Amino acid sequence: MKTSQTAQEVIEELGTDLSAGLTEQQVKERTERYGYNELQEVKKDSLLKRFLLQFTDPLIIVLILAALISIIVDPGEWIDSLIIVIVVLFNAILGVVQENNAEKSLEALKKMSAPQAKVIRGGQKKVIPSRELTVGDVVLLEAGDFIPSDGRIAESFNLQIDESALTGESVPVNKTSEALGQDDVPLGDRKNMAFSSTVVTYGRGTMVVTAIGMENEVGKIAGMLMNSGKETTPLQNKLAQISKTIGMLCLVICAVVFGMEMFSGMGILEAFKTAVALAVAAIPEGLATVVTIVLALGVNKMVKCNAIVRKLPAVETLGSASIVCSDKTGTLTQNKMTVVKTYLPEAGIQDFKAETAGTDVKELMRWFTLCSDGEVIPEAGKLKMIGDPTETALVEASYKMGETKPELAKTYVRSEELAFDSSRKMMTVFYQTDDGILSITKGGPDIVLGRCENFTGKAAAEEANETMAKDALRVLAVAVRRWDAIPENLDSENVENHLTFVGLCGMIDPPRDEVRDAIAQAKHGGIRTIMITGDHVVTATAIAKNLGILEPGQKAISGPELSAMSDEELEAQIEQISVYARVAPEHKVRIVKAWQDKGHVVAMTGDGVNDSPALKAADIGCAMGITGTDVAKGAADMVLTDDNFATIIHAVRQGRGIYDNIRKDVQFLLSSNIGEVLTIFGASCISLIPGWNLGVPLMPVHLLWINLITDSLPAFAIGMEEPEPDIMNRKPRSKDESFFAHGLGWTIAWQGVMIGTLTLISYILGNRDAHEIGMTMAFVTLALSQLFHSFNVKSEHSIFSKQIFSNKYLWGAFAVGVGLQLLVMYVPFLASAFSMAALDPSHLMIAVGLAFVPVIVVEITKLAHRMSQR
Repeated sequence: MKTSQTAQEVIEELGTDLSAGLTEQQVKERTERYGYNELQEVKKDSLLKRFLLQFTDPLIIVLILAALISIIVDPGEWIDSLIIVIVVLFNAILGVVQENNAEKSLEALKKMSAPQAKVIRGGQKKVIPSRELTVGDVVLLEAGDFIPSDGRIAESFNLQIDESALTGESVPVNKTSEALGQDDVPLGDRKNMAFSSTVVTYGRGTMVVTAIGMENEVGKIAGMLMNSGKETTPLQNKLAQISKTIGMLCLVICAVVFGMEMFSGMGILEAFKTAVALAVAAIPEGLATVVTIVLALGVNKMVKCNAIVRKLPAVETLGSASIVCSDKTGTLTQNKMTVVKTYLPEAGIQDFKAETAGTDVKELMRWFTLCSDGEVIPEAGKLKMIGDPTETALVEASYKMGETKPELAKTYVRSEELAFDSSRKMMTVFYQTDDGILSITKGGPDIVLGRCENFTGKAAAEEANETMAKDALRVLAVAVRRWDAIPENLDSENVENHLTFVGLCGMIDPPRDEVRDAIAQAKHGGIRTIMITGDHVVTATAIAKNLGILEPGQKAISGPELSAMSDEELEAQIEQISVYARVAPEHKVRIVKAWQDKGHVVAMTGDGVNDSPALKAADIGCAMGITGTDVAKGAADMVLTDDNFATIIHAVRQGRGIYDNIRKDVQFLLSSNIGEVLTIFGASCISLIPGWNLGVPLMPVHLLWINLITDSLPAFAIGMEEPEPDIMNRKPRSKDESFFAHGLGWTIAWQGVMIGTLTLISYILGNRDAHEIGMTMAFVTLALSQLFHSFNVKSEHSIFSKQIFSNKYLWGAFAVGVGLQLLVMYVPFLASAFSMAALDPSHLMIAVGLAFVPVIVVEITKLAHRMSQR
């Protein structure tokens, strides 16, 4: 449709009727032709494909190859291969289940906000799901309505639409049904069009649907988003590197051990079994599963704290965020204009408090309320606001003082009005009262004061207006005039003159109560908050200073100022800029990328369609669940169901805790696996010495048992550790920081060598009496040392501190591990399957004593570390 066409030309071209709408037959035909009014989603992979993708990890591939070759070489030893296959399948099923759970959460969120549309069909008014709209439908628009699709305005009665979700412009747009002078008009200037995902704030009107679904302006942006990829997160990259490294080392070590065993005189079959045992020992089968579960537990915690995470690794990414770019309205503030100041000539500027307000303030707010079209309706224990946010704030103020519009209507009968328009910046309403005709005029103080009769307090009123404006308040003035009869000439120059000034009120969208503390907490943790808003610089600056975002030495700039900067200038100044006001959508992406170029991990909040590119560009996009559009939610990594900035900071804390727990798990699992590898590798090396043929200390079934029970169970429990109390005192991790930074790699190595050495000692001591006794002692020492070691890893504090009892899941894992170990040793058919020998008390004490040694060694290390820090 062309904006230069008249409304009637558009109606005729679309073959519809403004008064009767489409017939049911037309609706059916057009639905078949155009489809439904909904956005397409990126085609999801089939369940089978997602299942098969779980097997692309290098570690899993090595395990599968080991199982296949093992059963081909020796079909009689099928139990080990079966266990390997079960482990792999378990990991794959768990991965698919977690992906499905995340998608279901998002689908549930979409259903929470399924909009409807009021249409005329077959000459009757109907309310239908907006999905069923089609081209040519006649839609009725009223204040508070959600625009369900793009359409041409056919009728407009003071119609204003908030298009901030699409254009970023915070001021509602006055709509007209008139043809525009040209077709090539920017989106924000198409005043005879209404667009999907925007909201009617004032007046009423009728539109004819011109496009649906992906043909809407929103759909075009959604199409661009579907075609753009998303980078993998830091955690995904680091775990992929670990998997590749372990996989390559595993193959090399297996080949070396196979050669050593052959050289020592062992047969090919036995040498291969040793190599398979080593492969099983080297690969931490539980690592992928543990990481998935730790992330899933984090996701569940986030849901309880009003955040739905769409992608598991996004929790960890948020934990490393160093910059949070936040929208102002609704995220940092309450998204609700509120009267906070009043001015009366006799009383001066006062804080507005409904419960203590006097009769003079009550009367002032009464005139403001009567000169408003907004409504406040109690609904289900809450107040429902209908109309322009500024006007509903005025009506709410009176409501809180006990004066409602229905009650006032009994005394004041509304008759004529001069509607507000942007050129006059005023509106006037006539009322019939017991004392005659009363006109009430509301508008900008500069304009209204200029229309008032000369009064001695004019200078004081102007000064009060200036004072409140400096505090970023939106100030309105109200004046009245008495009439004998409603004038025949309802012209502004005739009506809106010779007024009697009553007073001023100042209002603002106040900050959320909890946001100031959240920003301070973030700052303490090295996270800087940047405000990006479509509001004016003065308002944004005042709010930013109030919240602690804008500090001395930092500055606020506007969108035009940002546009005038080159990329080099922005890079040089970005550290000094904390507030961006009056920004356009392209500015948001530019700000995000500028911080990323500085090496920061950037989180971005947004709710509108115009925010979607920035949400996609950020390291983690946080969409608003209440006010957010479906396009914004689709582009985001996380959805905040309470639209609250404090939720982001809580997510950062959880993210840091989760990353800590994953590092602890990697430390625990890899040190355990190094111990296993060293046991077998060490025995192979010693067997090269003439007369020292030790044989294989541990069979593949032993190693799989240990990896599944005494490794995985404590690892799951460690993953459930609460974040350390001082976690928000730390600075964010660098984007390029190695996963093994701060000595983690060295710690894993020496702890692995310690566990392997102790296990080998236990095996050698038992092997002198019998091979089965030595193997059983090695099995006990390795299993129990890892159970004891899990308490070493859970915290940097001493194992004997009060924190030892803080994780009931770890104690449960320890008890289950010890219990199962005893069953394997002393239940006959299990002992036979595992080739176990019943240890006498002396052998058992030696094995358990060696298993406890890691606790003593690590405690000494922790003590030395604490003393060095002091």
